[in-house]
Amino acid sequence: MAGRYFDQWQIGEKIIHEIRRTVTETDNLLFSTMTHNPQPLHLDLEAAKASEFGQILVNGTFTFALMVGLSVGDTTLGTLVANLGYDKVTMPHPVFIGDTLHAVSEVTELRASRSRPAAGIVTFSHQLINQRGETVCQCLRSALVKKAPA
Repeated sequence: MAGRYFDQWQIGEKIIHEIRRTVTETDNLLFSTMTHNPQPLHLDLEAAKASEFGQILVNGTFTFALMVGLSVGDTTLGTLVANLGYDKVTMPHPVFIGDTLHAVSEVTELRASRSRPAAGIVTFSHQLINQRGETVCQCLRSALVKKAPA
């Protein structure tokens, strides 16, 4: 188990996740078609070339999902009860095919669960950064996490 229990987190703790991921054309194509997103900016090279971006724009929901996925191994793997919500999702810069991304997480809030005495809520601020140092996605994730066994 790589994740941590609620009791092991501290507000302000920051993790630079080691796993990096280069986004491929296949990632974007499969995610867009699996989710029935026909946006030409994601699937039509000629339409994308005619846009202000001049190239295929990676599906933003893939970008968001990748950010969360890259964080799981170091945060909640094996200790998660449930993700309670995602807030303030923003995408300040686009992601393009071939971009290499990594995630950074910081604990912004901790509170014991009122309804589940064996768990607590950890709020993470997640950030996804490209090879140019630009933030391409960010959000707050509230996770219900198990407390350490007594």
